Amino acid sequence: MFAVIPAYRPDEKLFEVIEGLSGEDVNFIVVDDGSGAAYAPIFDRLEKEYGGRVTVLRLNLNCGKGHALKEGFAYIAGICSEDDGVLTIDADLTHMLDGAKRVMEAWRNDPDSLVIASRHFTNKVPFKNRFGLSITRSVFAVTSGVRLHETQSGLRAFSVRLIPEMIKIGGERYDYEIAQLMFAAKEQINILEVPVETEFTGGTRSSQFILFKDSWLIFRMIIVFMLSSFSCFLIDYCLLLILATVFKNSPAAVKIAEGEYRLRMFGMLVDTHMIALIIARAVSSFCNFILNRKVVFKTGSRAAIVRFYIVILGLLAANYGLLALVANEKGFPLWLAQLVVQAVLYPMSFILQRKFVFPDKGKLKPQA
Repeated sequence: MFAVIPAYRPDEKLFEVIEGLSGEDVNFIVVDDGSGAAYAPIFDRLEKEYGGRVTVLRLNLNCGKGHALKEGFAYIAGICSEDDGVLTIDADLTHMLDGAKRVMEAWRNDPDSLVIASRHFTNKVPFKNRFGLSITRSVFAVTSGVRLHETQSGLRAFSVRLIPEMIKIGGERYDYEIAQLMFAAKEQINILEVPVETEFTGGTRSSQFILFKDSWLIFRMIIVFMLSSFSCFLIDYCLLLILATVFKNSPAAVKIAEGEYRLRMFGMLVDTHMIALIIARAVSSFCNFILNRKVVFKTGSRAAIVRFYIVILGLLAANYGLLALVANEKGFPLWLAQLVVQAVLYPMSFILQRKFVFPDKGKLKPQA
């Protein structure tokens, strides 16, 4: 087993972490994440005291936790065998050593899984921290379709066979940890949570978590989805209004009632709202499929387009039925009626795409 420890300006706790795991048949890769010359004696002492069991990789600049982890993974890739595992642990997690042992044991029993320590705090956690953990947990559930109790714990284990993909994952700071879980969810890698009781220590991690900047990096995933959906909604909405106006004012349009017009097509009178809605949805749905497949969910084969249009046709029928109800029977103007209908159908659209079109591939398998 290889343990990768990113370390930025570490103290004696780094030695305690290594000492606490020294009986576990572990080779340590400590990544000096640009700590500077003042901390060089600490890393020199590590190599001297632990000999060949500790390898120190020295980075000239502080590039972030994600970058440091990937440097460690790249080093391991050149010296490991396919049966080896990788443990990631922070340099100051002396209170999580028992948890680290449990994570390693769980991985050895299930080497195809990504194992993560699921922290259950035994003391009081400040509101801002509880709130932050809750928000990131919710954001991850929405964006991946997988519910986890823990998304921010850096104490994890996985097979070295995953190293090439782990290095490709985006993110150089703490956003890398969320991105890693997103990768597992999309690639059908089981995410195994190991409950670990621990004390909340105030978040004094050796690589300081820059709250607002890293929160933005984490939450931008859900923002990308919202922007993608909103842009396609604007295409759909604007085309609907434009085409409905064009068809209504067409010389061939037949007025049935106030606000209701028909065009003769295929030997029958067809509602102009329906024609406009079908054309608008055809254009916007294709844009939506491309964005969701390439940018948002980043998954799904070409065959997903069949499932996608099954969903689109169902939603189109629901859209037309609700639009007729709200616009014709309730007397709402078309511009307002479509906004109301889309507000109702939007959550359904996301759920169907997440579960049916771009299915969530990760499976949560908690361990008692």
